[in-house]
Amino acid sequence: MKILVVYWHPEPQSFNGAMFRTACKVLANAGHEVKTSDLHEMRFDPVSSRKNFTTVKDQNYFKQQIEEMYATETNGFSEEIETEIEKIEWCDLMIWQFPLWWFGLPAVLKGWVDRVFAMGRVYGNGHYYETGVFRGKQALLSLTTGGPQEVYLQGGFNGDILGLLRPIQRGILEFVGFGVLAPQIVYGPAHMTHDEREQHLAAYSTRLLHIAHESPIDVGTY
Repeated sequence: MKILVVYWHPEPQSFNGAMFRTACKVLANAGHEVKTSDLHEMRFDPVSSRKNFTTVKDQNYFKQQIEEMYATETNGFSEEIETEIEKIEWCDLMIWQFPLWWFGLPAVLKGWVDRVFAMGRVYGNGHYYETGVFRGKQALLSLTTGGPQEVYLQGGFNGDILGLLRPIQRGILEFVGFGVLAPQIVYGPAHMTHDEREQHLAAYSTRLLHIAHESPIDVGTY
């Protein structure tokens, strides 16, 4: 398989960093082709602007979707954005590795989506959900939380984790055609022992060895 791993955490020695490195190593050793976008290492700027493009449709008023449509027609994306789009187009499976912050994606990863998921190229013109541009591809969210599992259960203190992830899994990934695999969630790694964290890395490694045989889940029922 061709696999893209998109990762963000501000500390390379974090548990998220360990999960990122583990995934890349295990998948490559299993014979998969692996590409990465380490957004912190890349110093990826999450703020959308005209720097997304080398072309200009309307110089007097900036509407990002109009400029995205025009850039799609004229090959007008900046090198930075074009490179990231091509990685998504290339892969069979896309994995996002991140800490859940404020019940959602960290700003840099969300900004990557804002800039890279371009109208005309990634979605639009009747291509949504089941007819999405990336139908046939799969995506996996691999994430950590600050709190323990019991606070993310249905009726729990923070609410059902699957409900919290639905805007990402349905509103972003399925929206552009990806089939979504069951999320890989590690609850509260900061409160674990070293051995407990190692057990989670081992379990993730085992899952990744069989990831090619997994089927998408139904995120619409959450």
